[in-house]
This record gives sequence, C-alpha cells and structure tokens, in this order.
Amino acid sequence: MDRNETLSPKEIADALGQVATVKGSARIRDQFFLAILAGIYIGFGGIVSIMVTSESAMDDGLKRFIGGSAFSVGLMLVLIPGSELFTGNILMTVGLLSKRLHFLRVLRNWAVVWIGNFAGAILLAWVMKNTDLMGATGAPNAVGDRAIAIADAKLQLAFWPCLLRGVLCNMLVCLAVIMACSSRSVSGKILGIYFPIMAFVACGFEHSIANMYFLPAGLMAAGRFGGRFWEMFGNLIPVTLGNIIGGLALIFLHPGSQKMVSRLFRTAKQPQA
Repeated sequence: MDRNETLSPKEIADALGQVATVKGSARIRDQFFLAILAGIYIGFGGIVSIMVTSESAMDDGLKRFIGGSAFSVGLMLVLIPGSELFTGNILMTVGLLSKRLHFLRVLRNWAVVWIGNFAGAILLAWVMKNTDLMGATGAPNAVGDRAIAIADAKLQLAFWPCLLRGVLCNMLVCLAVIMACSSRSVSGKILGIYFPIMAFVACGFEHSIANMYFLPAGLMAAGRFGGRFWEMFGNLIPVTLGNIIGGLALIFLHPGSQKMVSRLFRTAKQPQA
C-alpha cells in the first residue's frame, strides 16, 4: 500500500487526539443531534443484518458471517459522513491522556451521546415497525420473527456474559475506528471498518448501540415494547460497561498510552509553585 494512503501509528494517535478535542469542545446540542444520527445509522446496519438473515434454513455459521458483513454498513455510515457514536467515543480517552481534554468534558460527551444514540435507535425501530416490513403487530413475518428472536436471546443473557461480550465487542469496534482513521482513502476506511465489525457480529459479542436498535425492534414486532421497556436496561447497562472497559483496555494496553499515563501521573505528583 502507498505510504501516502496511510498514517503512521504516531499520526493516528495525533489524529485521534485532535478528533477528541473537537468532540469534547462541541456544543451539547450538536453532540446530541449527531448522536441521534449515529443511532439511526447503526440501526440501519441492524435492519440490513436482520433482513439478510431472516431465512431460517440458512446455515448458522453462514448466517453469522452474512449478518456481520451486512451490519458493518452501520459503522461505515457513522465514520465516513461523520456523527457521534458512544462506543467509538471511548477513544476520546486519548485526548484525556494527552491533556487536551478535561475528564468532565469526556464524561459529558459520553452521557449526551449515549442518550442521543438511544433516541435515534428507538426512533428508527418505531419507523421500521410502522413500515409493516416486519409484519403486523402480533402477526410478524419472517423478518419480524428474526427481530423477536434476536431481542429475546439478548434479554435472556445474564449480567456477566453481557459485560464480557461487551468488552470483546468494543475492542474490535475501537480497532475498526483506528483502522479507518489510519487510511486517507474512502476505500481504505471501508476495508478497515468491515473486518473487525464483521468479526464481532459473527462471534456473538454485544454492542450497546446496536442493542438499542435490536431490543426495541424485536419488542415492537412482538407488541411488547411498553410492557418490557425497562427490561432492556438489564442488557444495556452491563453491555455499556463492558464496551467502556473494552475500549479503555485497548488504549491503556498500548505502549504509547502507557507512556502518556506515566507522564500524566508524574505531572500530577509535581508540587505546585
């Protein structure tokens, strides 16, 4: 690959730090509306994934691969046009470690974006339900049955499996963001996004923002959204925590980040004049 098409590891770290600074200094209103868009974009990936895997006779391994391949379009829509995705924004920690951002700016972004992503995903699920593409309420078609099956399986997961699957998922999602960031071309960004995202879906890992679409869509298709709304948080909370841990682990285990952490602590221990 032409060297001019890719960034070096140092250039990637600098680019992530610059992006973190922009995200952290953005107005809350802008963060929120861009987060709604990202929730919709990830939901589009979920829609395509459900559509192409609704055939029950398909081999399970092939279904996972095709579903993961289709779902990767969601992150492509997030990163290439640009929007605010909670799981990818865990990488804002790079800006914190390089002292470009205050800790509270990072937390504010995460909170606003998580809520905005949820709003966008639920909105898309409601629109999708009312297209009748999942069948009528109480009488779902094959697509609706697939959406219900996905939601039910996720709601049955216990806390620790949710958390650990969330850890593994966001390591791959953040790697996808980093790989996309490393390329200067759109085709390179698409390839960088595709493989990690396909992998996490095929492996059955848990992504909090994807679940913000999958859970409401399945519950709406079954006509049980209102009655089981709060039950969704039994999945979303541990998966979100796992996504945070996975993203942070990827950052803190990197040698370059370890050096930044060491410098940060040395600075904190220096006596004030």
